[in-house]
Amino acid sequence: MPLVTNTLVRRSLAGATALALTAGLAACTDSGPAADDGAVDVLVAQSTAQVPVGETPWAAALAAETGCTVNWNTIDDTAWNQQKNPSLAAGDVPDIALRAVGANDAVQYPGLFEDIAPHLDDLPNVRRFFEEKPDARRLVENEKGEIHSLSSSRGSGYRGSGQHMMINRAWLDALGLEVPRTWDELTTVLQAFKTQDPNGNGQADEVPFNVRRLETAGFGWYSPFLLLNSTGIATSFNKGPSAQGIHVSDGRVANFLVSDEYRRVVAYLHELLAAGLIPADALTKDDSAYYAAQAGDGETAQIGLIFGWSLADFGDLRDQYVAMPAPAASASMSAEDVVWDGSDNEYEGGKLAVSAAAAGDECVWKVVDALYSEKYSIQQFTGSIPEFVTDDGDGTYSVTEAYRAAVADGRDPALADRLAGWIPDSVTLNGDWNRDDLREVDDVYTEQYSHYDHVRDLMPDYVRLSAEDAITAANNDTAVLNFALQKTSQWIAEGGVDDEWDEYVAQLESIGLVQNVELWQKAYDLATATS
Repeated sequence: MPLVTNTLVRRSLAGATALALTAGLAACTDSGPAADDGAVDVLVAQSTAQVPVGETPWAAALAAETGCTVNWNTIDDTAWNQQKNPSLAAGDVPDIALRAVGANDAVQYPGLFEDIAPHLDDLPNVRRFFEEKPDARRLVENEKGEIHSLSSSRGSGYRGSGQHMMINRAWLDALGLEVPRTWDELTTVLQAFKTQDPNGNGQADEVPFNVRRLETAGFGWYSPFLLLNSTGIATSFNKGPSAQGIHVSDGRVANFLVSDEYRRVVAYLHELLAAGLIPADALTKDDSAYYAAQAGDGETAQIGLIFGWSLADFGDLRDQYVAMPAPAASASMSAEDVVWDGSDNEYEGGKLAVSAAAAGDECVWKVVDALYSEKYSIQQFTGSIPEFVTDDGDGTYSVTEAYRAAVADGRDPALADRLAGWIPDSVTLNGDWNRDDLREVDDVYTEQYSHYDHVRDLMPDYVRLSAEDAITAANNDTAVLNFALQKTSQWIAEGGVDDEWDEYVAQLESIGLVQNVELWQKAYDLATATS
């Protein structure tokens, strides 16, 4: 592939100033190969709490090592969400986009992004990633074998759900209670939390079960419908079609919105709400208020049970809490029929895309492959060496106190989970507290994860609809979810799910639910037959 030099023009971000980008230039040095005369424009969608990539030492080092001039352009998430579609529609794209575009964008704007698959021979780090982690390739490869965006991996330590059921163990101990194993036992525990002053402050200020509001577009993070796992339906609420009710059982796709299991969860949530065991405003409470309640004042716990990420959700009160396995919906259920959310946090798609107009520039591919090297993946994930992470040799690295302090100060010097790279299983990263927090709670579900097949009984992340089917499904989902979630909220608040159930099911089946199940069955069969 020839090196493009003087003929390289600015291929992207024609409206960069209009996008209010902040740019940092990382130029090559005399220690590396001769630089080309044209800069590689990299757009990074970042949080406002993160230091712009162009200001980091690792970005300058990467440019020097590749011998390329790199313009690191940063845009915050909110601005990019507003500007992305107009920019892509106008053909204004960066040479390399980090966490800014994904596979769906490539479908919507055909020809705009390069198929990376033919370039893998020039990308040894990416090729090794896909060889060692085949699911990472499946996640981003379409039915034609094309790859228009790369995935990332934070390492196998992040394998597992980001959703966990956590209960106040100190309250259980104070009241002489055990971790509940069934819904009936859970109800008894929550009633004790409400009436027996487990925090010992003499006030009736305990919230037995702090439930996050229902979302309008489906089921997402920390949804109370994680209780479906108690009935034997494995959810996958981190991402994917589980958010719209799609689930799999023994290779057959269905929608839990019309299942008896869903009806049971709705009825149980109404029972808890009517008994005052979940807050009366739970279905409408703002997220900021919901999250703030977990940590409270840092001294006296007020929350008995939540769905959340880790014990860190409770701040200084974390030592009072433990993760608990999903309780069975009834005492008559076999423990082997109870499962837990099968979401995965190791891989994420949409982490790096290359403009088709920039595909002839050798420097573009040098930068891409460098990002996926061990050295720069680590630094993307947890900051520059040696200030924020030390290289201890033999694939071992250690996060420094300076990194913790920077994050606490609201100036995260790393991309963290936004990295466009991968952490090999051969790497040891000491001090990754997010991973350690995840393992502390997720390992509780090891047994329940083993109760189902994660392909035959769960929709794999790599299953995707075709472009045409995705449009059809999205239109159907709008109608289905608008009706289903409105009725669900009504039933949780007022009851009546059994009386209106048959009419509800008939309505959903008449407005696209059945068609969407068929579309996902087709996609599932295609993907799993070739995986």
